[in-house]
Amino acid sequence: MKTRRKTAKRTAKRVTDAKPGAGVASKYAIRTRLIHGTSKTPKWDYSHHVIPPITSSATFRLSSAQRGAKGFFEFACDSIDTTREVPIYIYDRLDEPTRGMLEEALATAEGGDNAVCFATGMAAITAAISMLVRAGDEVLAHHTLYGCTYSFLTNWLPRQNVKARFCDVDDPNSLARGITAKTRVVYFETPVNPTMELIDMQRVRAVVDKANRGRKPVERIQVLVDNTFATPYCQRPIEHGVDIVVHSLTKGIGGFGTDMGGAVILPKALHNTLMLYRKDFGGVLSPKAAWNILVYGLPSLAARMANMQRTARHVAEFLERHPKVSRVAYPGLASFPQRALAEKQMADYRGKFAPGSMIYFTLKERPGRYDAGERFIDYIADKAYCVTLAVSLGQVKTLIENPYSMTHSAYQAAAGSKLEHEEKQRLEPGGIRLSVGLEDRQDIIADLEKGLAEA
Repeated sequence: MKTRRKTAKRTAKRVTDAKPGAGVASKYAIRTRLIHGTSKTPKWDYSHHVIPPITSSATFRLSSAQRGAKGFFEFACDSIDTTREVPIYIYDRLDEPTRGMLEEALATAEGGDNAVCFATGMAAITAAISMLVRAGDEVLAHHTLYGCTYSFLTNWLPRQNVKARFCDVDDPNSLARGITAKTRVVYFETPVNPTMELIDMQRVRAVVDKANRGRKPVERIQVLVDNTFATPYCQRPIEHGVDIVVHSLTKGIGGFGTDMGGAVILPKALHNTLMLYRKDFGGVLSPKAAWNILVYGLPSLAARMANMQRTARHVAEFLERHPKVSRVAYPGLASFPQRALAEKQMADYRGKFAPGSMIYFTLKERPGRYDAGERFIDYIADKAYCVTLAVSLGQVKTLIENPYSMTHSAYQAAAGSKLEHEEKQRLEPGGIRLSVGLEDRQDIIADLEKGLAEA
């Protein structure tokens, strides 16, 4: 009898020690869930791990040829509900546990059905677009995009007989005129990199819904948004009618500049197609990189962004007052031209206005000279302590760059059609992109003030 009681007590203790599963976790706030995750699902049970484990095996042992065959059949199979059945792991490129935990957390963060992770943000962007188009189709994109995305659309898609066309996606008339019978994707960023222009996602949804009337399912237009600048802490496009969201995990979600990664958050109906694409084309996120983002990046996202955007507002206000600054674009400023739209779209998990940590500004030029931005950037690169001349964004360190000559130089390299010329003109040579980090705001302002004195 004593033995039975001891066994019962040990069993009860094991149950008490175990971490609650997905059903209980869903009752907590998203900010809390990004820290604690879901450690017990039909896929795995790591409920006794305070920190999620990392897998380091490229391949997995199979008990029989039949089990191997079953695993390949079930991978990305429409008839298998992977949320209810334990997957048969075969090979890292197909699926593995650490990356799977990150994907579940990312889907939760964005409010989507599923997430699929890739080795880089560009791998995620190209995969999301490529799975939606076939030869003869068209992608309609906003006229200003991240330089590498623009390069992919204009240099590589045409080789697959897929045409990229550009318009002002935020103008409903321009968007409606740009859509043709061949359009399969409407693609944009909001805020736009680097200009901080916002796109009204609900208005885009209305235009696309109208264009989709009477189309067969295979011909329907998908709305695809790059949410890297805002991160899911500041904005969740799916809530505003977007179909698919892409991220560079290297930026705000990763947060520390140590690992590259990308993610696509998408409806359940498209999940298997994208998993098959990733299997065949590669570009999969490694478990080691996934683990860092899962353990350090996502859990600290809310705390980092809440602090960085407070600092960003002070920095933007300083820049706006400075006599050498011509214009400042930051959604948190009262003077921001699209402030009402920013307040509607950009909100944290509690619904509080969350304008993010990115700023774009231009400097006034001396008569007969057009190099103020270059002089300012060069001074910062050589003399500043806490503002670093470097590409990327969303890190704990404040980063500054000149998009025209750096991240968006693909626009300058474009062949000289009238449309491409107009696109290039939208990027000002002296424009400066500032990603505000976690340093003391007075130190950031002091470095910027010294640089502006030399501009």
